[in-house]
Amino acid sequence: MQPLVMTCGDPAGIGPEIAVATRVALGTEVPFAWIGDPTHLPPTALWQEIPSIDIVQDVAPNVLPVIRHVFPGQQRSGDPDPANASAIIKVIARAVSYVQAGSASGMVTCPINKAALKAGAGFGFPGHTEYLAELAGGVPVVMMLACAELRVVPVTIHIPLSDVPQFLTTELLEQTLRITQAALMRDFGLENPRRAVAGLNPHAGESGTMGREEMTLIAPTLARLRAEGMLLEGPFPADTMFHPSARARYDAAVCMYHDQALIPIKTIDFAGGVNVTLGLPFIRTSPDHGTAYDIAGKALADPSSLIAAVRLAAEMARRRP
Repeated sequence: MQPLVMTCGDPAGIGPEIAVATRVALGTEVPFAWIGDPTHLPPTALWQEIPSIDIVQDVAPNVLPVIRHVFPGQQRSGDPDPANASAIIKVIARAVSYVQAGSASGMVTCPINKAALKAGAGFGFPGHTEYLAELAGGVPVVMMLACAELRVVPVTIHIPLSDVPQFLTTELLEQTLRITQAALMRDFGLENPRRAVAGLNPHAGESGTMGREEMTLIAPTLARLRAEGMLLEGPFPADTMFHPSARARYDAAVCMYHDQALIPIKTIDFAGGVNVTLGLPFIRTSPDHGTAYDIAGKALADPSSLIAAVRLAAEMARRRP
């Protein structure tokens, strides 16, 4: 397996410190190189600049291998500098170039702040997921959140709740289910994955008394894909899908909007959840949290989610040709 490549994320957030902690925790278990400005790393961090990613394994286990990317602005923990916005974006694109060239087997992204990037560089994407899809040629992608006990996929992602019924279409639901099916088989090693699908409305519409999307859109789509052999159950009331005995009956839950999917997984495993982008021609994972400006630079950040993201990226890479 080629090494992974890790982006620095926003240097004003916790990304630099959890990157160092992840290297210390994993050692040589999963080789990766960090792309960023080493002046942003904690003062006590052990790091080594490398000229190319293929010599990562020559670096000592407790030392962070660094591919230098100079940033023009200041690094102030908790206070993002607009001058750094363009460099943050370029680091993401640089990481993509490594995986597209085959120099890296996958990429792990540290957290960014979309508002800061928009203010500093006119970043026109709702998040990492959409930007990576653009860099990959505009491919359709799906966001998955995964931990040891649960995998969830929202059909609609970074849009206002009031817009969900408008954006939720038969085509989008089918595309999401197909991309998820392929990824669960290829990247998670599931021969015929079982999925539970949530309804949009309370009580899954309760036979049309609380909404009709379940009857007119969700159920017919599931029936058509079941006829192809997919193991799909639902639509279910979302409030009954996430207790332990319900979770034991499926490999992933497909939800209709962002919070319907993310609230249960963050409740179950806030520290260890991983964001995975499905549908890309390369592997990308990320910790399931933001920049955490309020604790940046205070030695309080928990690297568990980033460690899990690195491990999951490596597992996925081993399953791919």
